[in-house]
Amino acid sequence: MSTRLLVIDDEESICEILKYNLQKEGYLVDTAYSAEEALEMDLTPYDLFIVDIMMERLSGFDFAKRLRNSSEMEDVPIIFCSALNGEDDTVMGLNIGADDYITKPFKISEMLARVNAVLRRTQIARRAREATSAVLHDGLEPQIVYQGLRIDPNEKICYLDGDKVALTKTEFEILAFFLTRRNRIYSREEIIRHVWADDVVVTNRTIDTNITRLRKKIGHYGNNIETRLGFGYGFKEKD
Repeated sequence: MSTRLLVIDDEESICEILKYNLQKEGYLVDTAYSAEEALEMDLTPYDLFIVDIMMERLSGFDFAKRLRNSSEMEDVPIIFCSALNGEDDTVMGLNIGADDYITKPFKISEMLARVNAVLRRTQIARRAREATSAVLHDGLEPQIVYQGLRIDPNEKICYLDGDKVALTKTEFEILAFFLTRRNRIYSREEIIRHVWADDVVVTNRTIDTNITRLRKKIGHYGNNIETRLGFGYGFKEKD
């Protein structure tokens, strides 16, 4: 089945240029000239959205927030494409939940490369989530693997290049959380909800300390755990 994209931009020329070049790459491409027009469409068939930010009435940020608040669409990747080129704009876009941010004017070759990269990461992450959530017929959960880093959720053991790594329960849960949700930055509150029990009081210092220890224990993969000051942490895939 072909990958389907939606380009949302109030500049018709941008929509047509992107549609033409993305279709040459084999994608099915539709366009919308406003966030309002896009929200009136059935968005469930789309595998990726390329969204301008500065549009009348609803901005690209508003569109992304609505998607991220929808259980059906919260995991569909978004690439912002905007003339806004400030660091604060980029950070805001990524914090809302965008998977990439490209500034105008852009090169078509760069846009195509970014689209391919985002879709590739999304497919890998989706397969990892499906594998993690699925229970095999023998009652065992599948391994969680990223390159030489492997988690056995059945025996609660972490392996680094084939060798066991001694992790505490909290460090193990944080790593499992990151590995099954790669390439996104998560706030400390989100990490707490997924790792700690509801009745446990956890401070920001506790999270920072556990992540610092985890980084040291998983060798060079510690560099994959990124800190976004003022926002939180995430595990980023690197070549």
